[in-house]
Amino acid sequence: MPAGLDVIIVDDEKSVCKTVSAIISRFYTWGDVLVFTDVDEAIAYCINREIGIAIFVVDVYLSGKSGFTFLDAIQGRFPTVHEDTIIITGNASDDIVNMCIASNVSHLLEKPIKPFALQLAVRSIVSKYLKFAKRLLKDQAFAESVATF
Repeated sequence: MPAGLDVIIVDDEKSVCKTVSAIISRFYTWGDVLVFTDVDEAIAYCINREIGIAIFVVDVYLSGKSGFTFLDAIQGRFPTVHEDTIIITGNASDDIVNMCIASNVSHLLEKPIKPFALQLAVRSIVSKYLKFAKRLLKDQAFAESVATF
């Protein structure tokens, strides 16, 4: 069982996975950093995962498949997957921006990825969960209402 808020990287280019993983591993302390170069393997892992919350870094194009198709495939297990995703691409065209907007993805980074931009995007998603956890601890009525949901 995952002990924290993991980061799951999905890109069919091994070098990109290695670079992105190295950048995130330098600052990320809230969970593990997992890497997948095979989209089908990533889907299988995510669907069978015990906890349905993670941060995703996903390439737009995954060996003939779409990163957005990957997100849709795991949405049943990860209800907030679109909001918790950073899409990466070699060319942030208007079409890709529009796909992000239509899919409720708020973070888009263009390769080569600037480490500070990746760190800020990851921290933005993490802060949502840290604020939620603090509220659970401080607001007993809220915690009880969440527990009954």
